[in-house]
Amino acid sequence: MSSYSKPLPTLEGFTADFYAWCKKGELRFQRCSSCSAWRHVPREMCPECGSDEWSWEKSAGKGRVFTWTVAERPLHPAFADSAPYAPVVVEMEEGVRVLSEMIDCPPSELKIDMPVEVSFEAVTEEVTLPKFRRVPSS
Repeated sequence: MSSYSKPLPTLEGFTADFYAWCKKGELRFQRCSSCSAWRHVPREMCPECGSDEWSWEKSAGKGRVFTWTVAERPLHPAFADSAPYAPVVVEMEEGVRVLSEMIDCPPSELKIDMPVEVSFEAVTEEVTLPKFRRVPSS
């Protein structure tokens, strides 16, 4: 594994839990045990019903491109070699939205509602990032 120079998540609390699932190759989100609402970013209380009862539930790993922006001039030096790049917001089948990166699609080919699926990339010994790739058309 090569050295990874981009910023990494701080593995504490619910963030550590989320990335521990990613390291196992599973995309999981919190799901309320009272009203069944999915949520991401992880937090203690359900924003729909206020319950503090929940569990980590496995996602289907499929979604659609909701939006993106193109970074032509990165603000962080670690992204200089990646420019231009397009951070994407993916709306998952479960309804939550995830900010991530496409691994097989240049910014010029992105489309709203493009079907995507999760792909995991181990960037360090500790951190595996969920990224997305196009779903092949059938």
